[in-house]
Amino acid sequence: MSLILVAILVIAALFIVWGVGLYNALVRLKHGVGKAWANIDVLLKQRHEELPKLVDTCKQYMQYEQGVLESVIGARNAVHQAKEAHDLGALGQAETGLRSGLGKLFALAENYPELKANENFQFLQQRIASLESAIADRRELYNEAVNLNNVRIEQFPDVLIARWFGFAAAELLRFSEAETADVNIRNLFG
Repeated sequence: MSLILVAILVIAALFIVWGVGLYNALVRLKHGVGKAWANIDVLLKQRHEELPKLVDTCKQYMQYEQGVLESVIGARNAVHQAKEAHDLGALGQAETGLRSGLGKLFALAENYPELKANENFQFLQQRIASLESAIADRRELYNEAVNLNNVRIEQFPDVLIARWFGFAAAELLRFSEAETADVNIRNLFG
């Protein structure tokens, strides 16, 4: 065997090892996005199960607030539908509506001392607040996994392997501008 042939085989072997390593790194990133989404999905399901209990508890005390209760259930259903359709844009909007409805519900609960004193209501309020916080944390981790994936599949030379094997960009989970806008404190107390 000639020295040139050996050199070509070594270079080809190194190129193959490099390509396999790059491919495996892209697979890890893709599955990291899936794992991060699964963590959010678990929390969304838990919250989905708690909301009807909260609404039922509130219905016993808030006879005149049916519109708010119905908006919370409607928003809950919109979140579920967007999640099932894997539509992250719609999910972000539905999440914003749900958070707004829950905010109104908890604010109205202040007008009902018997409801506020109800142990079941207190437990559900704390549970949902805890889930909301966990969803926000997991959303941050999900978006970081998406960002790592998307940057990597656009970088050279990774983009060559990514395109060859059909690695696609993932979508960030965003909430509407109303969710992230500054709160006007004066309007809350005015």
